[in-house]
Amino acid sequence: MNLRRAAFLDRDGTIIVDTGFVRDAAGVSLIRGSAEAIRRLNEAGWIVVVVTNQSGIARGLFTEKEYAEVAARMEALLAEHGARIDATYMCPHHPEVGGPCECRKPGLKHYLAAAERFGIDFTQSIFVGDRLSDVEPAVALGGTGLLLRRDAKDLQQAIALTIDN
Repeated sequence: MNLRRAAFLDRDGTIIVDTGFVRDAAGVSLIRGSAEAIRRLNEAGWIVVVVTNQSGIARGLFTEKEYAEVAARMEALLAEHGARIDATYMCPHHPEVGGPCECRKPGLKHYLAAAERFGIDFTQSIFVGDRLSDVEPAVALGGTGLLLRRDAKDLQQAIALTIDN
C-alpha cells in the first residue's frame, strides 16, 4: 500500500484567529496566509486534517451546534481561497470536567483514525499548531512537529518550507 503524507493542523490560532473559545461563526476570520498555505498543501497532494481541542463544549461555554457553525464558516472562508480541509477531528472534553480521554491532544486517537481512513504515513507528515500539545503527537508518531508563534505568516512560511524541501 502506498501511504500518503498529511498535514495535521490545529484550528484556533493556526488557521483562524483565536479569540478565546470561538463560538460565533459570524466573527470567524482566517489568519492571514492560512488559506494560501492550505491551498498549497492541497495542490501538492497532501491530506489536510484539522485536529482541535474544544474544551469549551465540556465547560458549557458553547454548544456542539455552535462549534459546527464555526467549523462550517472556516471551511467556507477557506473555499473562497481555493483551499479545503479533508477531515476534521474534534475533542469536546476537558479533564477537569469529565476526566481524561484519548482524543484530547496530545492523545493519539484522532491521528490514528485519520491514518486508517486516509492511509497516512506519519513519518512523512507534519503536525502544526501554536501549542505544544499540537506538536507532541509528532514525537510519538515519528513525524515532524512545527510549533508556530502567533505571527500571521507562520503557517504560510512553515508550509512553504515543508513543501519546497
